[in-house]
Amino acid sequence: MGYGSYVAACAEVSVSEEGRLKIHRIVAATNPGHAVNPAQIERQVAGSFAFGLSAALYGECTVNGGAIQQTNFDSYNLMRIDGMPKVEVVIVPTGDFWGGVGEPTISVAAPAVLNAVFAATGKRIRSLPLKDQDLKRV
Repeated sequence: MGYGSYVAACAEVSVSEEGRLKIHRIVAATNPGHAVNPAQIERQVAGSFAFGLSAALYGECTVNGGAIQQTNFDSYNLMRIDGMPKVEVVIVPTGDFWGGVGEPTISVAAPAVLNAVFAATGKRIRSLPLKDQDLKRV
């Protein structure tokens, strides 16, 4: 449950022999109770995947001499268009509550990708960001 909606996600990934991760597709099932504006729900879900995947792949703030080193977007990496996977949204309104949407898939993006990485490599990754992990097959 996030932002008034129940969400679940599943990712399709590949990992090269060198350990490079490619996220091909990510799918979200979203139950907002009542789906008042389905097009807006799809946009919110896609946008929140961009935030969630950015955090999972790159998100960290490092400190040097008491100051944060990532001061702007030139030094804090985010998901770029060329790395963004295809996003599919399945809206499953049950009509039994009035929820909200917000950015519900932020919290399910990382688990979906980490489970897909395990399926592809046999390796459980238990710390983030993924950019710092060895993803080569075991």
